[in-house]
Amino acid sequence: MASTAFPTRDDFAALLNETLGGEKEGFEGRVVTGTVTAIENDMAVIDVGLKSEGRVPLREFAAPGQKAELNVGDQVEVFVDRIENVQGEAMLSRDRARREAAWDKLETEYAAGNRVDGIIFGRVKGGFTVDLGGAVAFLPGSQVDIRPVRDVGPLMDLPQPFQILKMDRRRGNIVVSRRAILEETRAEQRSGLIQSLTEGQVVDGVVKNITDYGAFVDLGGIDGLLHVTDISYKRVGHPSEVLNIGDTVKVQIIRINRETQRISLGMKQLESDPWEGASAKYPIGGVFQGRVTNITEYGAFVELEPGIEGLVHVSEMSWTKKNVHPGKIVSTSQEVEVAVLEVDEEKRRISLGLKQAQANPWSAFADKHPVGTEVEGEVKNATEFGLFIGLDGDVDGMVHMSDIAWGVTGEEALNLHRKGETVKAVVLDVDVEKERISLGMKQLERGGVAKGASAGGGVGKNETVTVTVLEVRDGGLEVQVGDDGATGFIKRTDLGRDRDEQRPERFQVGQKFDALVIGFDRSKKPNFSIKALQIAEEKQAVAQYGSSDSGASLGDILGEALKQKQG
Repeated sequence: MASTAFPTRDDFAALLNETLGGEKEGFEGRVVTGTVTAIENDMAVIDVGLKSEGRVPLREFAAPGQKAELNVGDQVEVFVDRIENVQGEAMLSRDRARREAAWDKLETEYAAGNRVDGIIFGRVKGGFTVDLGGAVAFLPGSQVDIRPVRDVGPLMDLPQPFQILKMDRRRGNIVVSRRAILEETRAEQRSGLIQSLTEGQVVDGVVKNITDYGAFVDLGGIDGLLHVTDISYKRVGHPSEVLNIGDTVKVQIIRINRETQRISLGMKQLESDPWEGASAKYPIGGVFQGRVTNITEYGAFVELEPGIEGLVHVSEMSWTKKNVHPGKIVSTSQEVEVAVLEVDEEKRRISLGLKQAQANPWSAFADKHPVGTEVEGEVKNATEFGLFIGLDGDVDGMVHMSDIAWGVTGEEALNLHRKGETVKAVVLDVDVEKERISLGMKQLERGGVAKGASAGGGVGKNETVTVTVLEVRDGGLEVQVGDDGATGFIKRTDLGRDRDEQRPERFQVGQKFDALVIGFDRSKKPNFSIKALQIAEEKQAVAQYGSSDSGASLGDILGEALKQKQG
């Protein structure tokens, strides 16, 4: 009998593989339609036309967060993963079926740039997972909303639109954005809202954000910038001094740029302008109370009223403190009195003076210490030409080196005194306009300038006076008018017309004689001359008694003049 009448085990296996192989080629790896034949223990039993049925968890038939609605007899699409497993059942998947169908649809929508619906159902590192009708996508945290969202809970398990940013089916990678949808919607709202706004319009808004340079105000879908300089007429250091996030404010639309959709807002424009009539309110020369708001290297800003500030330049800070930083004279928030120097309403500028609102110490010193007054003070500084002495009223006076001491050179006189030493001096001159006080120290040694006397000691130029010798020096004589008058000097060449008469040693201390006032030195001290007096008397005698042309000699004329004087 032929062996083929009884198939062997290998023949049976080959026949089975042929049968199942054809079935496998028709079903495995594909999405097919099946019928729900039973629901057992949260599993749906599904017949897809194979030798055996398959089981699929009910949760695969429900959207995230929702309950599956499935009944026996329902037609459903499932993915055939394998014909049978070790239990002999078909391996089916509803998720894979939905995913394959979803990918087909999503690729079409992505190519067209359309939005897709999805549900946020889980959290992962860096973002969230979104169910796009079966396909799972990644939603980065930065793409959830326009602004950072602290709690995403209210957004989960809710159907909402998304924009596909990137997808790769081979890798199963999809990235979506919710923020892109919000920005697109907001842009549409902004475009419509901005068309309804006009410059000069007054609207209400909500402060959404505060920066160093201003605040962003939400006008109901579009933000406008309220710059710090437009918050108030008064000085605002930082917007947070006036505004808080969440505040409802009334603002005026200053400018609208419809191309860039930028809106500039103002609050101070709704207030009355304090600069209107400022010239009449703050006349030049007027003294007003103010508050120091800011200090710079070049001066200090003083607020006269909210919205009106003036600058006190560093040169107008103090009568006596020169080249000093304004911060060493005034402090921020200090109340001060200032004088108005200039007002420019158009440029919104007021120039103020701090020192002009105070008494001029130079004028006060001149009133209190006339020429000839004795003063006392500390040597503040020694220079190559003299000493600076600190005086009453915080002013300084200068003693020129020629007025420090008698009988020594200026350089030697400077070495006689040191900084910090207290010395006495006499006032020689006060120039209030130039803020200068001239002092003399040597004048106190012998008579000095008579108290209450005017410059020059009360004598005038070309006046003949009787003087007393105070000191005999090689260069001439130091003399004094009367017993307590002005002191002055007679140079050697002015002691007489003849060379023999120009010897200082022929005079003695205490000797009296007449001399002519021929001028005054830098400190207003008179200079005298015997020679000039002789020449003046000679001219007078010639004019009175005739010239030498009459036959009389010059000696005869002078002799006759002397007789007349003595007679």
